[in-house]
Amino acid sequence: MREVRALVAGDLMLDHYIWGSCERISPEAPVQVVKIKNETKRLGGAGNVVLNLLSLGAKVGVMSVLGDDETGDEIERILREQGAKPEFIKREIGRTSSIKSRVMATHQQVVRIDKESVEAVTCEDELAANFARALEGYDVALLSDYGKGVLTSALCQKLIKACADAGKPVLIDPKGADYSKYKGATLLTPNKKEAGEAVGFKIENDEQLFTALNLLKNELNLTHSLITISEEGIALLEDAQAVKFPALAKEVFDVTGAGDTVLATLGVMLGAGEGIKKAIETANLAAAVVVAKVGSATASFEEINELVRRKNAAGFEEKIKSADELAATLANRGEKRLVFTNGCFDILHAGHVSYLAKAREFGDILVVGLNSDASVRALKGDARPVNSQTDRATVLAALGAVDYVTIFDELTPLNLIEKLRPDVLVKGADYEGKEVVGSSVVKDVRLVEFVAGKSTSATIKRIKNEDS
Repeated sequence: MREVRALVAGDLMLDHYIWGSCERISPEAPVQVVKIKNETKRLGGAGNVVLNLLSLGAKVGVMSVLGDDETGDEIERILREQGAKPEFIKREIGRTSSIKSRVMATHQQVVRIDKESVEAVTCEDELAANFARALEGYDVALLSDYGKGVLTSALCQKLIKACADAGKPVLIDPKGADYSKYKGATLLTPNKKEAGEAVGFKIENDEQLFTALNLLKNELNLTHSLITISEEGIALLEDAQAVKFPALAKEVFDVTGAGDTVLATLGVMLGAGEGIKKAIETANLAAAVVVAKVGSATASFEEINELVRRKNAAGFEEKIKSADELAATLANRGEKRLVFTNGCFDILHAGHVSYLAKAREFGDILVVGLNSDASVRALKGDARPVNSQTDRATVLAALGAVDYVTIFDELTPLNLIEKLRPDVLVKGADYEGKEVVGSSVVKDVRLVEFVAGKSTSATIKRIKNEDS
């Protein structure tokens, strides 16, 4: 993917973490006594969006308004140190730059102390003019609104219009119940609670979720309407329905800044010309990376790719189920056409792969019934199988054509077929003119030609000849 240039405007903050340990309760009041070990400071608010963009390899420009104070100095210094370009940072006299101090005791947040100004800025026209000028050098714009006075209603509309005039997508993390200030944006990233406040009703079921998505899209003239739904992932309005993209987080330590990660990842993907579905899928992966960390965190594509690798590896095991587990899983398959085939699949070869790929074409779900080690020995002798049932099941589960693998002990899969009730039964072409076990149970029997010269027996014979 090509390098993306992203322009960020919004409320910059400084996240101050006081790290310590707690071993006793104060004698003065029922509160923890935290012994400080160290302190760290990093960018927060729109600054966390900047850090996420940088972590994803983007070139980043920043526009905001800060107070004329030490916190503002530190925010600007960190921006430059991290590699972001301050396109326009206005310092207003009398304004207090945002700093949020969090006391962390043994990885748990004890208290947060905020110091900031939230009054509307007085330099809207100046910021808007500089934004429109700078936008020419960027692929995408991101507005990070934390309600601290930078992104006023008038300014938001000016920035959105500038993006529309330049033909650049503009993504917004919204704040407050009045979303009219964001009208005309490419997309917003509200969570379910925020979206409910914006549309005027609590979102408690899928019907209300769809209604909210539809209202946001139509009333705000959004290109894409989506809502983040916490542990469920992200919902997108598509083809007159709410399509859910499931979350992938397995381990959650801290959700601080996860919304910034989602916004940044969507921005990078759309800025690179990717479609909205791939952008959402990648954003879910990035969110899974950051919630497994403590404090406002970022995700890199290296971490995202590693998560995908681990997810795929775990996916192999999830595809291997007992007959009862599989029957329960498939009970809710609806109109999906279930295909079943079976075999020993010992020393998997190209013939097996071709056969299974063809079998998968006959329906929507392919289940492979795998002869257990005892079953293989009974059929082929004590020298077989070469590979254990666990190894054979794992290799089969790794194939994209195979949806599920289940192991059976009997000489034939008849009991398994009766339990699963597949729509299609697939066997090799050598069954032409013969009775296929389970054919009385299914609606359709298909025979598939084998790849000439490919068989486990032939492979074993060749190995023995080479060893002799």
